[in-house]
Amino acid sequence: MDDTMRVTKEGIRLYDPSDFAGMHAAGRLAADILDRIAPMVKPGVTTAEIDAAIEAMVDEAGAVSATIGYKGYKHASCISLNHVVCHGIPGSKTPKGKNEKSSRKHDELIDGDILNVDVTVIVDGWYGDTSRMYKAGTIKPFADRLIQVTHDALMKGIEAVRPGNTFGDIGHAIQSHVESHRMSVVRDFCGHGLGQVFHAPPNVLHYGRPGSGPVLEEGMFFTIEPMVNLGRPETKILSDDWTAITRDKSLSAQFEHSVGVTADGCEIFTLSPAGKFHPTWD
Repeated sequence: MDDTMRVTKEGIRLYDPSDFAGMHAAGRLAADILDRIAPMVKPGVTTAEIDAAIEAMVDEAGAVSATIGYKGYKHASCISLNHVVCHGIPGSKTPKGKNEKSSRKHDELIDGDILNVDVTVIVDGWYGDTSRMYKAGTIKPFADRLIQVTHDALMKGIEAVRPGNTFGDIGHAIQSHVESHRMSVVRDFCGHGLGQVFHAPPNVLHYGRPGSGPVLEEGMFFTIEPMVNLGRPETKILSDDWTAITRDKSLSAQFEHSVGVTADGCEIFTLSPAGKFHPTWD
């Protein structure tokens, strides 16, 4: 370990103010890629085509995909449809949900699908990690409500990020909002530290008690990425060892930002350059 590296007693790295620029550059590229694929998300397009476009954009930018080759993963994104909670594999057969049409083709989007697209890029050694929800065609009101609640839960979590607060404060803000809408927070997956590595301490839980967990300090970099289910919170992993789905086959949604703790709050590294983080475009 670098002798000059500052680390908390919990093993959480504290980055210097000069490191924020690198994270902003990586985060902006990841967010810009998610902006640019928005017009592709429509019935008839395959998740494989979306992933291929993402890989091409990463290459065009002279960046590196953090997911290609990660633990054997072969794609530049994870694309999670409907009741897939996270780590959906582009181009793979989409698992059937309770209300899914039996005639659906392979990985082709159909009217009413909701999907999360998750991208992580490496720019000059810095990791930009973000995901957001998209809708294909016209979605059901309950799906739209799920997306809104999940988005707002993330933003409430981010509002709790400031020195002196705790990671439990972040989780509590998210959990309280979600459960007030009679939805559930997934417990099996969490946010994570990042910076010049993909995954590092801390684990950022999306539920918790106020005042619990490590205290937030200036210079911490991490993701907040709540997964919210319309039904129960339990998940299961499919035989591909990646795809996580809701056990009760209820719809799931997720939004993710990468943030850095500042002296008086936080900065979001993955803001959408085009203002398309929330799927309000038609």
